[in-house]
Amino acid sequence: MTTTLATPILTQQAVADSDDGLRGRDIVCFSHDWAGDPLSKTHLMRLLARHNRVLWVNSIGYRMPSANRADLGRIWKKLAAARQPVREVEPNIFVLNPLAIPAYGSSVARRLNQWWLRVQIRGAMRRLDFRRPINWTFNPVAAVVAGMLGEEHLIYQCVDEYSALAGVTPRAIRDLEARLLKEADLVIVSAQRLLQSKRCINPHTVMVRHGVDFELFRRALEPQTIVPAEIARLPRPVLGFFGLLSEDWIDLELLVKLAQRYASGSLVLLGLVRMDLSRLALPNVHVLGRQPYESLPAWCKGFDVGLIPFVQSELTLNANPLKAREYLAAGLPVVSTDLPEVAVLPVCRIGRSHEGFLEQVEAALQQSGPRPERSEQMRSESWQARLEEIEAHWRCRQGNAARRSRSP
Repeated sequence: MTTTLATPILTQQAVADSDDGLRGRDIVCFSHDWAGDPLSKTHLMRLLARHNRVLWVNSIGYRMPSANRADLGRIWKKLAAARQPVREVEPNIFVLNPLAIPAYGSSVARRLNQWWLRVQIRGAMRRLDFRRPINWTFNPVAAVVAGMLGEEHLIYQCVDEYSALAGVTPRAIRDLEARLLKEADLVIVSAQRLLQSKRCINPHTVMVRHGVDFELFRRALEPQTIVPAEIARLPRPVLGFFGLLSEDWIDLELLVKLAQRYASGSLVLLGLVRMDLSRLALPNVHVLGRQPYESLPAWCKGFDVGLIPFVQSELTLNANPLKAREYLAAGLPVVSTDLPEVAVLPVCRIGRSHEGFLEQVEAALQQSGPRPERSEQMRSESWQARLEEIEAHWRCRQGNAARRSRSP
């Protein structure tokens, strides 16, 4: 559903009268673009919107764009989107397309962004009659307006080491994130390494690992789920990956070796391409682009193995790939490079070198394809379970704060 402003399902009076933790509240969420692939932010805000109103602020960027065609296309889309009014895209979720200068190393740019973002966001809040909101940010550069939106609380949910992203100014990102960390009432991280690095700045830092849309991905096991025609008749085995194909994440050399080792099989890559894949111009490699999220279980049904062929870097070592649990919920065997947050899942196979990865793929093929017993291990890892963890941490934090305020 996509509409302009409508009468909220939660009335403002209900919001004002409620002080029940994470219910009956207004939430301003700084995240990626709503139209992008559903990530942890999307899943959690959809659940929170059952009992709260959410103003979703589309991405305000991390880095200055270049003059290449992809960046120029994104600039044009941003400018066009900014002309749209705030839209209710799902019940209680309202999307704002703000304009910002994605340059945070300059004090002048920061001050300009601070003023201009505040004007845009507070204007949207007035139109929605948002009051006493929780500022729930997944984006460290949102620190430029933190504390300036009339928010009652600040939650920073950190799911990546943003200063390690390509094209950003690391020092600027670290400085902005440090400000958020110091001011946040609660910091939530998704990986053990992030917990260690963020807790030393804010002791109210907790770890809540990613969940999975279990009911969606288990459809890979259902007889009525049809494998897409593009892969239904490909030579086996079909080694599959879905996600962003970017140099930040993907070990291209490993994929080349994998395609060569399984020259009689098929390597299927789904997702946006933001890197040069010319070395993968091989007859058994199928680069099929971004697919609708709801269709991923059908693609998984056609895979023999789910792959996480990530490079090892400061970015990936702090990451918690959603696809690990999604592959597993679909019943697939998972083979990954050596990433701490995948290694904690005992059912995943870890390749600690290129050759080791290839060996683990060979072992996974002994029990290939979706299997119910693998899927069942993810039943308790739903996003609802993760939200309940967050709510418990929030109640604990609020309770401790209340006890301190009552102390003589």
